[in-house]
Amino acid sequence: MKFEIHPTASPTSDKDRTAKLADPGFGRVFTDHMAIVRYNQAKGWHDARVESRANFPLDPALAVLHYAQEIFEGLKAYKRDDGGVNLFRPDANARRFRSSADRMAMAQLPEAVFIEAVEQLVRIDRAWIPGGEGSLYLRPFMIASEVFLGVKPSAEYIFAVIASPVGSYFKGGPAPVSIWVSENYTRAAVGGTGAVKCGGNYAASLRAQAEAIEHGCDQVVFLDAVERRYVEELGGMNIFFVFEDGSLSTPPLGTILPGITRDSIIQLAKDAGKQVREEAYTIEQWRADAASGKLKEAFACGTAAVISPIGKVRSGSGDFLINGGAAGPVAMGLRKQLVDIQYGRTNDPHDWIVKVF
Repeated sequence: MKFEIHPTASPTSDKDRTAKLADPGFGRVFTDHMAIVRYNQAKGWHDARVESRANFPLDPALAVLHYAQEIFEGLKAYKRDDGGVNLFRPDANARRFRSSADRMAMAQLPEAVFIEAVEQLVRIDRAWIPGGEGSLYLRPFMIASEVFLGVKPSAEYIFAVIASPVGSYFKGGPAPVSIWVSENYTRAAVGGTGAVKCGGNYAASLRAQAEAIEHGCDQVVFLDAVERRYVEELGGMNIFFVFEDGSLSTPPLGTILPGITRDSIIQLAKDAGKQVREEAYTIEQWRADAASGKLKEAFACGTAAVISPIGKVRSGSGDFLINGGAAGPVAMGLRKQLVDIQYGRTNDPHDWIVKVF
């Protein structure tokens, strides 16, 4: 599909862009353009464009506003030392996007169109990509855009990609975070949408996240919906455990998001000769293994933070520390290896990098 390119008539000035890039934070500063493709049952996917970032006109009866047919992705563009720009595994994001669309009964966007939309937006807004440890966060998303109030899959959709320059997720480096174990709320059940990257999953996690903050914690971790024992994932990240024998484990897929960072970590750990198990792990085991020293590290992972060490776990049943509350060498080593691949500083053993230019 060929994208029509319509550069904005009023781009951000170099002075204003430089000021915004000096401290962009996360997800509050946006680039000048967006990519957009429309769908209806008669035409299929059509009208692919890159144009000025602007508001959507929304009818009050728009399907997404009433029945939440909506999915999204998150990936980044990284500036290499030679001035070029890398994408990291955009094909994996495109595949997961199609899988999410299938589960939500939405039209499935061809993977090639997804990747082209991302690349075209990166090309036109290249000047917005920060240097150093910054990156351009890309948010592809799709909403149901048919105007109707009947309960059925929409016949029309809007796919779009917007971009936001972001700095390093951590000020002063990745520090260990504290985790609140949610005993009152669950995130997903078998047969539900836990493996789908849809807004509803994140909305459902917000009350539990607020509870975590009320207890002085940075993040919430959810247990399974049936027995309320098995660790599943954080509000927006997957989780790993590192043991004294050097092996790693992570909760199995099914009710959790199949994270691309999660999959990359599994591959890199196996490359290093480490055993990685995808297996159920209870909160009781976590507490006992941390106390005995069998568990050496725990960390969360995702696109935004890459890897975040977990130092303290809190719950209504009591608190415990991991590795004395400090970041561990396995987590930090994997983080450096992954970041170096993303920025093109080291060998890419799995051909994960796509050079946009």
